[in-house]
Amino acid sequence: MGCDRWRVRSRGCAVDLIHLSDGDNSFRVRVPGRRMPGVLPLHDLLDAEVLIESGFVNGRRDLSLFPHDFPHDLDGWSHALDALATGRDVCWMDDDRSPAIRLQSFDEEHETPAVHVEDVSRSSISVFLPLALEDGWIDDRRKLLQTVRREWPSEVLQTSPGTYEWRH
Repeated sequence: MGCDRWRVRSRGCAVDLIHLSDGDNSFRVRVPGRRMPGVLPLHDLLDAEVLIESGFVNGRRDLSLFPHDFPHDLDGWSHALDALATGRDVCWMDDDRSPAIRLQSFDEEHETPAVHVEDVSRSSISVFLPLALEDGWIDDRRKLLQTVRREWPSEVLQTSPGTYEWRH
């Protein structure tokens, strides 16, 4: 990874939550860090960015991630990985504010896994990336998820609607 815990917190070293690449096409969700560290209730809100690179198109889109309990959260990504591991296709982050990220465990036309990102809310742009990935790619994504959770653990507890406190 190249980032130690000190550099992540003090210099803003970004960590990949998702990185899928076959040399020609690349899809990433990168997490640079917390949006508002030390501020309840937004301390656990993570800044993130979707990065798409190919020989034809390059794109970047900012987004936000929560540890859990929201449409675009780390728990949702964990469940998506579980579904992909059983051969099902998934849609993660499909809401009115974020791009819809659809992953196909196997696209029959291209005979590979594929990612489809559709940004209806801002740009109305859609990108489809077939990716020739090696076996074990899902397990590698689980390791990236664990790294993000380790670097930015959930430290805020919602005790009742609109009421937050620090976890002990």
